[in-house]
Amino acid sequence: MITNSTFSTQPCVRLDRQQIENRLKGCPCLPSLGSIENALKELLNADQRYTSQIAEIIRRDPSLTARLLRLVNSVFYGLSKPIKNIEEAVFFLGVRQIRQLAMFTPVIEDLQKMAGNNTGFPWREFWRHCIATALMTREVLDLVQNQKGEMDYVAGLIHDVGKIAMASAFPAHFKEIYFGQPEPPADMSALEREILGMDHAELGALYLKKQMVPEMFIEIVQHHHDPLSARQNPQVAAAVQVADILVRQAAIGKSGNLSVLTEESCFECDGWKILFPQHSVEERGITRAGLKRALDRIPTILEGIV
Repeated sequence: MITNSTFSTQPCVRLDRQQIENRLKGCPCLPSLGSIENALKELLNADQRYTSQIAEIIRRDPSLTARLLRLVNSVFYGLSKPIKNIEEAVFFLGVRQIRQLAMFTPVIEDLQKMAGNNTGFPWREFWRHCIATALMTREVLDLVQNQKGEMDYVAGLIHDVGKIAMASAFPAHFKEIYFGQPEPPADMSALEREILGMDHAELGALYLKKQMVPEMFIEIVQHHHDPLSARQNPQVAAAVQVADILVRQAAIGKSGNLSVLTEESCFECDGWKILFPQHSVEERGITRAGLKRALDRIPTILEGIV
């Protein structure tokens, strides 16, 4: 696990559900989940999209502007001179990546505020893991169905929100779980239940429920390690599980879970069986190659976002 020489050896007291719920009341809310850049989202979804209009809306958000310019200059690093003009950046990136940025930026900023910086946890790498999982969730789902809206991106982005809630509301338990173990546990969720009394998936769902987040996200967060239990959105929960495993196995960012994953892990998980129940060996190979190409692109994209 992550080491911390100042970590106390005094074990935390395991909490019951009522104690956990009471403590969660003090967690900050995530206003971005209720309104994700609505003006820009509507414009991007319009039949006619004008670069100048998109650029004008982006200019209203300094953080989004900065990420946009970082992203375009990292993705198109071979250009003869850096892009400093928002209209040019919009032209080069295209609508899909602008939509991703418009959604990622406010959510990540809210999550950063909620997590704070008092745990010594590698949060920047954690954000990279979350964004990479969001991007890969879309890649996985694109193989089985056409996506409308941003539900899959948001689901992938917030799948580990329970870890952020844990760091915010239960810092001592969080440190014991993520800093206090001599070796990575085989089952991180079991360790969370043993020390805190609830794993991060259930904690995340409980937190989102208290924040009045749409039920679809609550279910997906709760079952992103167990998509067979999802009733309303099993395919999205399955895609998040597959994406999470792919990103962890590729060592893109850090989720805090350091248990070893093999290349076959994602093809043996329940999510894969839900999404591709009848895949032949040949079809699996084609799908695997496509997902590998998508994974290879993600580190470059992340450099411009976080």
